[in-house]
Amino acid sequence: MYEMITTIIEAISVALNAEFGDSYDIHMEEIEQGLKEPCFFILCLNPASQQFLKGRYFRVSQFCIQYFPETREKRRECYRVAERLLSCLEYIALEGDAVMGTRMHYEVLDGVLHFFVDYDMFVDRREGEIPAMGEVSQETLVKG
Repeated sequence: MYEMITTIIEAISVALNAEFGDSYDIHMEEIEQGLKEPCFFILCLNPASQQFLKGRYFRVSQFCIQYFPETREKRRECYRVAERLLSCLEYIALEGDAVMGTRMHYEVLDGVLHFFVDYDMFVDRREGEIPAMGEVSQETLVKG
């Protein structure tokens, strides 16, 4: 499951870079000192997996993208960035497929944008196809 989360984080990072460019740093790990604004942090919150039939799993992955603004008008800048995130994170490219982001919402706390999006999907963990059962025949004798 953690490999899938890393893959989704990388896809989010690609989408952010395509929308905002190289002048915005994108981090997956927290930085204790020397934070250069503007920047993004990508966090996965409470991933879950539910098993279905035949090796299929439904993965629920909620992400929080934090944005640290650079201007003095922090709220205004956060709201502008949030509107752009609604568009650029609606679909991300994941292993050749487009995955839709759902339950998008955001809030600004202490001058930092917290943008939430879920990327939920089915994952097939079957090793190979189960071989079909061999042929069966039956003979019946009827008296009469």
